[in-house]
Amino acid sequence: MSESNSQPESAQPVNYKVADERVIRVTQDAADKISSLLKKQNRPEGVLRILVTGGGCSGLQYKIDLQDEPAARDILVESKGVRIVMDPKSVLYVSGSELDYVDALQGAGFKVNNPNATSTCACGESFSA
Repeated sequence: MSESNSQPESAQPVNYKVADERVIRVTQDAADKISSLLKKQNRPEGVLRILVTGGGCSGLQYKIDLQDEPAARDILVESKGVRIVMDPKSVLYVSGSELDYVDALQGAGFKVNNPNATSTCACGESFSA
């Protein structure tokens, strides 16, 4: 991983690290959806944040959100033309994963295919590692 400084006008530099797709890889469907959402929110340089928090049936769950830029200490991964950010703790849980976007009859949404998950709940919204 390498360090980078992003310095928006009139703000302190944001220190974050840059990693490669070994941390997380994005499918084309997910990249297309992320790009579309960022354009709708008028955030062409924005990022998608993946956060792993405690909760859900199996103990851990994903929170996914759009943001303007990486935060201090984030890990940034560029894949398929989009930028994904995570805090260092979340990277430990998702390293080696794939982010996909599924548009199915039962609903649409982002799905993390995580090889580190030892079990998932029946609804697929949480996992344990």
